[in-house]
Amino acid sequence: MTKIKSVPEESEAQAEGCSEERTYEELLVNLNPIAQPLASRRLTRKLYKCIKKAVKQKQIRRGVKEVQKFVNKGEKGIMVLAGDTLPIEVYCHLPVMCEDQNLPYVYIPSKTDLGAATGSKRPTCVIMVKPHEEYQEAYDKCLEEVQALPTPL
Repeated sequence: MTKIKSVPEESEAQAEGCSEERTYEELLVNLNPIAQPLASRRLTRKLYKCIKKAVKQKQIRRGVKEVQKFVNKGEKGIMVLAGDTLPIEVYCHLPVMCEDQNLPYVYIPSKTDLGAATGSKRPTCVIMVKPHEEYQEAYDKCLEEVQALPTPL
């Protein structure tokens, strides 16, 4: 006779509870002090959709090293930074580079969601979305809203 354990059922229930998406307000708790300008919930969703379209066209740069290299080369696009990245020294120089190059940049609350938008299981702290004719309308809407955000002092 084997004994049936009820413990796995409890762990499954806990795993299901953890897999639920966190709300925008819950994600805001983990933000860095430098995460300005912060995208609204609506703009965050638009950016995720634009990122997904850009990934299909391979018009995306991800990761600090790759983004930094192409910003230095003069490539244009929208820079999307994760607001919950620690330590902030990893990417705190990128907004300054964007301002020098006149590139629009915006922070979103979660690096996990940013990585998921690119189709990766790995969290990503920075992404640059390049313009492309396949998703130009979505890109232009995001660009307009990002440029309308107030710039930090």
